[in-house]
Amino acid sequence: MNILEIIEKKRDRKELAKEEIEYFIKLYVKNEIADYQVAALIMAIFLNGNTKEETTNLTLAMAHSGEILDLSELNTTIVDKHSTGGVGDKVSICLLPLVASLGVKIAKMSGRGLGFTGGTVDKMKSIPGYKTEIQVNDFIRNVKNIGISMISQTMNLAPADKKIYQLRDSIACVESIPLIASSIMSKKIASGAQKIVLDITVGKGAFMKDIEQAEILANEMTEIGKLANRETKCILTNMNEPLGYAVGNNLEVIEAIKFLKGEMPKDLKEVVLELGAYMMKLSGKGDNIEDNKSKMIENIYNGKAYNKFLEMVKNQGGDISYIENIEKFPQAKFIKRIIAKQNGYVYQINAKDVGKVACELGAGRLRIEDEINYSVGIVLTKKVGDYVNIGDPLAEIHADSEDSLNLAEDRLLDIFKIKNDFVGYENTILKVI
Repeated sequence: MNILEIIEKKRDRKELAKEEIEYFIKLYVKNEIADYQVAALIMAIFLNGNTKEETTNLTLAMAHSGEILDLSELNTTIVDKHSTGGVGDKVSICLLPLVASLGVKIAKMSGRGLGFTGGTVDKMKSIPGYKTEIQVNDFIRNVKNIGISMISQTMNLAPADKKIYQLRDSIACVESIPLIASSIMSKKIASGAQKIVLDITVGKGAFMKDIEQAEILANEMTEIGKLANRETKCILTNMNEPLGYAVGNNLEVIEAIKFLKGEMPKDLKEVVLELGAYMMKLSGKGDNIEDNKSKMIENIYNGKAYNKFLEMVKNQGGDISYIENIEKFPQAKFIKRIIAKQNGYVYQINAKDVGKVACELGAGRLRIEDEINYSVGIVLTKKVGDYVNIGDPLAEIHADSEDSLNLAEDRLLDIFKIKNDFVGYENTILKVI
């Protein structure tokens, strides 16, 4: 067996055996196969596709290319949640303490953001003192003691995926459903999940631009889940406009705190309740989705969800006085409202464009080594379907320089699309697979 034979086989549209996939993954992680050879193989997969068995075997080989998080000592079903990314996506911060308050054990490792989509770790790090980098033993102990821990990825999980993703990015092979599916699922399997709930975002601010492609991806990942003995549920959610109102790190944390105290934007509420209801079902906490949603709402209004968030933050060194008094969070130097220049209904707020503006303000990073500015960003005051009069505020810009403020203002005025006719409200939950 050698890499040239494997490349030729895939080039000629023949199915790779499990042993061949494991061979190339193992040697690539050891740097015993050249990037250009794996690039040729990835291109062949991109052009010719994979069978379900090939994608599953690739997923498992990548998952086992590094460490596997062993959560067996928790002696319970671990349900992991993952989002394919979006703008204003503070779902994990709202959702995970909420379901933890209902007895679902949450052991969550998250990544940092890159580009216009923010990372959960960056948002949690905006809470002074909160430790996202802790030892695995402490991570598991936290889950045992209080039922939840949210940290950055501290283990060498699925290193083959990291190498292959960077390679795909450099040879224009990112948009391949078998490769996307195996990338996501390999990390989830390596992180110790027994059951998985996936939020597949769809639209202008998401990787999947239309529901047809999102359905194909969802079916691919649920099939991997079956073959890998990991029950998987995919929720397709709308990401044409930002989720909720806030875009930016501590701005999104503030919105999440308000959410857990009962101030719930409609679209964010729908996503959190849908994902949470399925997390409860998969963990054995209730088979009826609507009943599960009712239990979640109850734990928001009785304060248990908020108290669980406080408990988690305090347990990991965070200063809970910032949670109890959100006015303590540092503010940007310049805060300015942008005002509607015409009457009418908002019919478009392109999520990707809003994310790019927030990134340029400093809320995101263009390179992995870039520093995040936790206080800058955008807070929308209007959403798609809302009516505005001339002079009404559309959004609030939080910037640390006048130049970036002025640039963001010009960009946002162009991003908000307004017309006379009512366009209606888009569905937030598109499909459950």
